[in-house]
Amino acid sequence: MEETGAGFRKELVSKLLHLHFKEDKTKVSGDALQLTAELLKIFVIEAAIRSVRQAQAEELGCVDLDQLEKVLPQLLLDF
Repeated sequence: MEETGAGFRKELVSKLLHLHFKEDKTKVSGDALQLTAELLKIFVIEAAIRSVRQAQAEELGCVDLDQLEKVLPQLLLDF
């Protein structure tokens, strides 16, 4: 499969994960960082798609924060 679009850098994902670890000694493998970055990318894309669909259902010309807020609860439940 061909890679399209941008993704999350491993350094960023690592910093985000380490912000929530209780112990500073916790380590994350490169594979785990890559998988987490891919999961974040899929999550963001899905949020954007659902927000667009919500805006279309409301017959709006552009997506606003309101549409994201409306789809976010179900999105979080789905993930």
